[in-house]
Amino acid sequence: MAENSNLLAEQRRALILDEVRRRGGVRVNELTRRLNVSDMTVRRDLDALARQGMVEKVHGGAVPVLEASTHEPGFEAKSALELTAKEDIAREAARLVTPGSALALSGGTTTFALAHHLLQVEGLTIVTNSVRVADVFENALRHGTAPAQAATVVLTGGVRTPSDSLVGPIADRAIRSLHFDLLFLGSHGISLEAGLSTPNLAEAETNRSFVASARRVVAVADHTKWGTVGLSTFASLNEVDTLVTDVGLPLEIRSAVSEQVREVIIAGTVPGVPLSD
Repeated sequence: MAENSNLLAEQRRALILDEVRRRGGVRVNELTRRLNVSDMTVRRDLDALARQGMVEKVHGGAVPVLEASTHEPGFEAKSALELTAKEDIAREAARLVTPGSALALSGGTTTFALAHHLLQVEGLTIVTNSVRVADVFENALRHGTAPAQAATVVLTGGVRTPSDSLVGPIADRAIRSLHFDLLFLGSHGISLEAGLSTPNLAEAETNRSFVASARRVVAVADHTKWGTVGLSTFASLNEVDTLVTDVGLPLEIRSAVSEQVREVIIAGTVPGVPLSD
């Protein structure tokens, strides 16, 4: 069997994941026909997705992992996933930043990756509720790797979540008193119906405060976030000005998102290819 060489492994797995979530399960023989790859390739892809906790393997195929909408993975667990996609997204998102801007960065592993790309942008004022993001700038100052006009970083107070974000009334009041040129917003999940969501009710309210205080909202989310819905929505897609995602997001989903989000930026260099019927 001549395999389809146009798809990278990450793209192929994103398409498989989308198909599993959309249909509630797929069989190996269906995927081999749709993707034009071997049975062994599909099984390797399913093994990889199962190791990441994205699907559950069953006899002859795979089904979605049924997670409670209140389940919140820790920062370390999430930081090991989709490293290439997050780095691509962070690089593209950093290009949106002008020196001297007032920025807000919410918690999350993608905003953490973005923080590293902002280290050399001069004159920034950054407000964040992420302990990890604040540490990036603090470590740069400590080791002398920050520019002459290093960023001024404000870390909100609040109660710490499993993802190392500070949330609650103290954070909310501080954020709502400020005004940001740009907000970079991570999320636990994203979908057409639920928008951006999180399992943590307090974090949802803090993120709503961020959205209310920002002139421009930029959501940063890799393709694996698509179709995941947390307990609480904190922003609908039409509240998002720009979505920065990666090439793993299937074309049909990109098209649907573009109808609600003003601008969609696809990070990476290889165009996605949707499953064909």
